[in-house]
Amino acid sequence: MQFLIQPYFVFAVICCAFSVDRIAVAQQNTPPNIVFILADDLGYGELGCYGQEKIKTPNIDQLASQGARFTQHYTGAPVCAPARCTLLTGQNLAHAEIRGNRDSGNGRIFPGQFPITNEVVTLAEVLKSAGYTNGAFGKWGLGPSNTTGSPMKQGFDRYYGYNCQRNAHSYYPPFLDSDEKEVRINNFAIPGHLRLPSGEVRADDYRAENYAPDLILDEAVKFIEQNKNKPFFLYLPFVEPHVAMQPPQEWINQYPTEWDEENGVYRGQNGYLPHPRPRAGYAAMISDLDEHVGTILENLKKFDLEKNTIVIFTSDNGPTHGSRDPKFHVGGAASTFFNSTGGLKGFKGSCYEGGIRVPCVVRWPNHVKPGSEVLTPSYFPDWFPTLANIADAPLETTQTLDGIDLTGAMKSGANPKREQPMTWEFNGYGGIVAIRDGNWKALRRNLRKGEQPLEWELYNLETDPSESKDVASDHPEIVAKLEAGFLKSRITEPDFPIPFLDKLAE
Repeated sequence: MQFLIQPYFVFAVICCAFSVDRIAVAQQNTPPNIVFILADDLGYGELGCYGQEKIKTPNIDQLASQGARFTQHYTGAPVCAPARCTLLTGQNLAHAEIRGNRDSGNGRIFPGQFPITNEVVTLAEVLKSAGYTNGAFGKWGLGPSNTTGSPMKQGFDRYYGYNCQRNAHSYYPPFLDSDEKEVRINNFAIPGHLRLPSGEVRADDYRAENYAPDLILDEAVKFIEQNKNKPFFLYLPFVEPHVAMQPPQEWINQYPTEWDEENGVYRGQNGYLPHPRPRAGYAAMISDLDEHVGTILENLKKFDLEKNTIVIFTSDNGPTHGSRDPKFHVGGAASTFFNSTGGLKGFKGSCYEGGIRVPCVVRWPNHVKPGSEVLTPSYFPDWFPTLANIADAPLETTQTLDGIDLTGAMKSGANPKREQPMTWEFNGYGGIVAIRDGNWKALRRNLRKGEQPLEWELYNLETDPSESKDVASDHPEIVAKLEAGFLKSRITEPDFPIPFLDKLAE
């Protein structure tokens, strides 16, 4: 049988091919979209791709298989607000404006946290100057709407979520913040802190009409669709798995009832809300987070944005620490049961590895090799120069940036030179300083307790990643060098004072 090819068909095929070629060229010349997903209190060992054997995280594991897994990535701080400050301002905790969790003091029930100032330039502002549309969806923690710290005053075009991290202690809060307005979402909201010393603990007693993470996710998906034809920066500081534990029941049901037979129900004795199956509940929160990550990835694929989007997934600090009742961690979390730190020492609020080393996965098609590992030590201040470079955005800031560009490390495994050690100066939990220079890590605690804090500790992370042997007495010259460099570089921050260090600087 002979087929006749009509001229108009040939013309259509040629036009279609030409159109596809133009789209491909246009995508090559378009700056990549940036999606930065920040989990809350997710430990280094709580993902399958980092060795977790009990909790289901298929979407994040797949993301890791499609990109790179960082093995020595650190948050900028061991708790919420200062970690976000180091990420968005590119400064370490010896220079950053926010060095601990502190409320703004504006007299409201949910006052919001101490605000960053107009003077500091955020990553969002730099990307905006390069033509990006910026959206933030989740927990903010860097200043209420009526202050300089509002996301809408710091480079974001759209914001939806919890402005105040205290409001984020409940997954069924009374309201969420939409841009700079409070939008009521639950008429019968659930407070994040209750105890039930006796009687039956029922998960449904701590649920209301609207589950905030789903609402936040919906708004983030809308942002992707609305901005699919232009470069965007999508910042997703999701709230899970931070307690209180209020995950969807369908996820709880997927985990064994035998897990909770040993310790039984959690009654709120370590803060936050009771839960009838705390181990299953904690795993469910992480699986629910993983499902939300999957939804974001599905929508990038749906709108044909995968190839021209870099996706970064990480956590703001280590997993929740222990408390009064040793059977449970804060809020009933099961960080020990799940080996949430992956064998590292310490938890949230600590500058030991378990408190600050966090999972980090990056997918960037045609740039980052699938299934690769990045061995370079890195931390939150590095993302400012890295993403500005990827976006071809000018690094015009009033503050000195403390990070390095990780582009080469992600693409080829190159080990970029770091001129200054990675540094943490944490105002909370008694006051802590930590310094990592190469494989050496020095740490000093209790800086705000009395006239004389604890002595410096020193660890060689190459041979002792679990920080089991303090070798400060064997290498006093290394401790002295790191301390002197830190004190010379440090900037005093009166809003987050550490008097012992302030006196040394005089």
